[in-house]
Amino acid sequence: MMDRSMRVTPLSTSTSMEHLEVKEVDAWNVVDDELDTDNFEKPWNEKSTKGKVIKVLTLVLKMLIVLASLYFFICSLSFLSSAFQLLGGKSAGEVFARSKILNNPIIGLMIGVLVTVLVQSSSTSTSIVVAMVSAGIVQLRPAISMVMGANIGTTVTNTIVSLGQSMDRKMFRRAFGGATVHDCFNWLCVFIFLPLEAVLHPLEKISSALTQGISDDDKVSKLDFLKVITKPLTKTIIGIEKSTIKNIAKYCTQTGDHYNISKCGGARNASMMKACDDKCGYLFAQAGLGDTTTGVILLIASLILLCVCLTTLVKTLQSLLLGRMAQTLKKHINSDLPSPFGWLTGYLFILVGTGMTILVQSSSVFTSALTPLVGLGVISLDRMYPLTLGSNIGTTCTAVLAALAATGDKRSVTIQVAISHLLFNIFGILVFYPVPFMRTIPINFAKMLGNTTADYRWFAILYLIVVFLLMPMLFIALSFSLPLLYVVITLIIAAILFLTILNILQDKIPEKLPEFLRTWDFLPKPMRSLEPYDSVLSKLICCRKSVDDADVIPLSVVAKTNPV
Repeated sequence: MMDRSMRVTPLSTSTSMEHLEVKEVDAWNVVDDELDTDNFEKPWNEKSTKGKVIKVLTLVLKMLIVLASLYFFICSLSFLSSAFQLLGGKSAGEVFARSKILNNPIIGLMIGVLVTVLVQSSSTSTSIVVAMVSAGIVQLRPAISMVMGANIGTTVTNTIVSLGQSMDRKMFRRAFGGATVHDCFNWLCVFIFLPLEAVLHPLEKISSALTQGISDDDKVSKLDFLKVITKPLTKTIIGIEKSTIKNIAKYCTQTGDHYNISKCGGARNASMMKACDDKCGYLFAQAGLGDTTTGVILLIASLILLCVCLTTLVKTLQSLLLGRMAQTLKKHINSDLPSPFGWLTGYLFILVGTGMTILVQSSSVFTSALTPLVGLGVISLDRMYPLTLGSNIGTTCTAVLAALAATGDKRSVTIQVAISHLLFNIFGILVFYPVPFMRTIPINFAKMLGNTTADYRWFAILYLIVVFLLMPMLFIALSFSLPLLYVVITLIIAAILFLTILNILQDKIPEKLPEFLRTWDFLPKPMRSLEPYDSVLSKLICCRKSVDDADVIPLSVVAKTNPV
């Protein structure tokens, strides 16, 4: 049977099989993609004056469409965040109010993930953590594990954005891989640094040393670039009262010094929308709808706007990036610096990602804007990875600047939490980037996820639900019985180790294994393949398989995952 990752190229007009050549194709190689010669235009010097004018006007119009689509795309992300806060903001506050379980670093991590998903903003969830530390409700150690969780939860946005390219198998493979490389890096960092922090507390100790001597009085001006552009539109639609979440977390914690049943009840009954008088201009203030109704309407509207903007952006970029222009752009973005400075290329893109994220003040916005470009093949996954690492640094730099602009008696603690978050990302980069072998680990995990979604598109939805909702909720539920929690964690770790070791042995020395362990055939098919589930789920219109990638028909088992 012919591998489905092979391209069949006819060498002559004859239909005889001996005139067919099987050419192997790397589904992740964007630089060497074959050019679509049908889209090659005449060189500029061969165009007539009229042709040149039309070309310039068309280019200007398309650039304006790209900028407008990008602007409304960013606004749609803001509306999406507001919708999630209306629907899940109070629930997030109630989760934080359970402070007695937060001392467990694993539970703190999962709460950070879940709350960030619920409010669709790592800045909001981190600010709640900082407020609780300042109020003495949560100690610094569990707060560090919660900001680690916020680091993971914020990546849900660009994973959702990647679904916009699910109709094209080839683009979806790349887009989903580009989105989840952020997840893979964050989870790998957590697997290393969460146990280290629980035992040795390096982030706490280093951040404490760095913040010694910082006064609670001195402050810097808060930087706010992106909101200057988007706020004129977003504030006319909805206004969110984020202090409601903080008040629930603060006053409803029965073990805390700030517990106040009256204020707790008031916070629980308060609206998540800002109180508004006649001069207030946002749209939903005049509608008189409740939080849930407003949240549902805003969620649907924001998703529609996001899809429309994403589709327009992708289609317009596709029309711009054709022929020689596409190949030239791909070549320059994805190529290395001239020798002997080639090894500095990745670090340069880390700096670019850091600077751009500080500029827009949101890693979600930056990586979500890049995800469609990865799907289009303009940016390779290997280039997306350092940009993602830079966005992690940029968003924590923004948090540090915000902490420096804070006021109050606990300002130094606020800065320490922000610096711990920054150090977590810096140490993660030091582990998973300078050494080429370590660099390939998150990239290859992302490629595996992208290959799987190319074969089974419903897997992307399953991934979102399991990783960002079910798993955090399961661990939080198990926290009611800590012995059971530890048993489950031990079983999961043992299963991961067994599967990893057995895979290595099957690949390296299969002859040393018992015959039945040399393959996974000893397991029932539903335990070793997604095919049985796909046969059921593919009947749904949204997940039905189709051969829409005529030149390359991918298969996750054989698609290449070449190292950087």
